[in-house]
Amino acid sequence: MTQTTSLQYEAPWPVYALDWCKSAAPGQSIRPRSAFRLGIASLTEDYRNRIAIVGLQDERVLVEDDYTEYPDFVTLVEAQHGYPATRLQWQPSTANSFAWSQKASSAELLATTGDALRVWEYSSDGAAAVSAYVGRQVSGGGHKLTLKTALSGQSKVQNNNTGAPLTSFSWNEKSPSLIVTSSIDTTCTVWNIDTSTAITQLIAHDREVYDVAWLPGSTDIFVSVGADGSLRAFDLRSLEHSTILYETPAPKNMPPPTSSPSSSARPPTSPLLRIAFNPADSNYMSTFHMDGTEVQILDMRSPGQPVMELKAHKAQVNALGWSSTDSQLLATAGDDCQLLLWELAPHTQAPAASPRNASTGLSSPRPDVKKRVLQDPWAAYTGAAEIANLAWSPHIASMTMNTGHTTAAGEWIAIAMGKSIKALKV
Repeated sequence: MTQTTSLQYEAPWPVYALDWCKSAAPGQSIRPRSAFRLGIASLTEDYRNRIAIVGLQDERVLVEDDYTEYPDFVTLVEAQHGYPATRLQWQPSTANSFAWSQKASSAELLATTGDALRVWEYSSDGAAAVSAYVGRQVSGGGHKLTLKTALSGQSKVQNNNTGAPLTSFSWNEKSPSLIVTSSIDTTCTVWNIDTSTAITQLIAHDREVYDVAWLPGSTDIFVSVGADGSLRAFDLRSLEHSTILYETPAPKNMPPPTSSPSSSARPPTSPLLRIAFNPADSNYMSTFHMDGTEVQILDMRSPGQPVMELKAHKAQVNALGWSSTDSQLLATAGDDCQLLLWELAPHTQAPAASPRNASTGLSSPRPDVKKRVLQDPWAAYTGAAEIANLAWSPHIASMTMNTGHTTAAGEWIAIAMGKSIKALKV
C-alpha cells in the first residue's frame, strides 16, 4: 500500500477562485471524504460562470494505486454565478458552533465575491454521495447548493444604485457572522451576514482596493492593499484614521512629469495585489506587487519596509497563502508554473538569549535589522502550466478506512492551473 501524495481534478471550465473546506461536514468528522472537499469557481469572460463543490470519488484513492484510471475528485454540486467569482471561501471552522439565526445546523456556508457578496448554503445527506458506479459523476445525490443572500450595498463614492464590483473578502474566524469586502470603488465594507446588513463602509484607499484581511483573533482590526501601492490597517473602534503600514517605493526610472496636472498629481506606484497574515504569528504579513516576482514579508511592529523578501520566482507571482498550523510555511505560486514553500520560522526567531523569545517562541526582528533576502525555498513543485491560485487544507488527521488502510495525517495544498486542479500532500 502506498500513500497518495497528489490528487487531480479536471474542471469543465478554467478555474480561478478556490478554497479547501475548513472543517468536516456536520456529523461526518470521522470520514476522510468529508475533509477532502474543495469549493471552486470558473473564470470565463461572460455572465455564465459557475461555482462547484468537488469531493473524493472514492476514499480509497488516498491509499490505493489501482484507482488511477478514475478521477480522484468528482463534482458533488454546482450553481450559476453570473460574473466570475473573485474570491471563494468556505465558512471558518468556528462557524459550526456559532449561533446562527437562520441556518440549518446540518448546512455549511460558503461565500463568494464578484458583482456582490453572496452567501451560499451547502447541505448533503452524506451517504447518498457514494456513487454506485466507480468513475461516474455523482448526480444530485442529496447535495444542495443554494444562494442564501446577495449583498451589494449603496456605494459611498458612486451615484448609481448598485455597488461597484468586489475584488476580495475576508471571513472573520472569531465572529463568523462578520465579513469584510474590498471594492474597486476604493471602499471596504464590513457586513453582518447573519442579519444581511452592512455594519460600516469606509473609503480605504486612494484607488481600487484589491484585497483585505482580518487580523487573526480580532473582530475590530483589518488590513487592506490596493492600486495606490499602500498597505493600510483599520480599527472599527476608531475609523477617523487608518495606519499606513507600508507603501511601495516609487519606480526608479520614472519619466519626468508631463505638463498636465492630472498625471503628475498622482505619482505612479506599483499596486499591491494580495495580503495574508501568518496565523501562527499575526505580526507577520505577506504581500506582492502587480507583475512582481518577489514576495514581501512585513512585520506590524516595524512598519515602513519589509523585514524579508522572498526571491525565487522567475515570473509574476499570482497567489500566496500561509499554512494554518504552527509550521509557519508560506506557499507562493506564479506564472513560472512554480509552487514554492517557504519555511520562515527560523528567520522570525530572535537569538536564544533574547528574553522576548521565552514567552512566544517568536519575536520581531529589531527595526534596525536589515531586510533579509531569502532565495532558497523549503520545497518546490513545478506544475504543467501557470498557477493562478492556491488553497491550503487545514491539518487533516490520520483516518482508518473500512478497508483497514490508514491515511497519513498532514496538510494538502490545492493549486489551479487552467482547467486543472492538483492537490499535493505537503
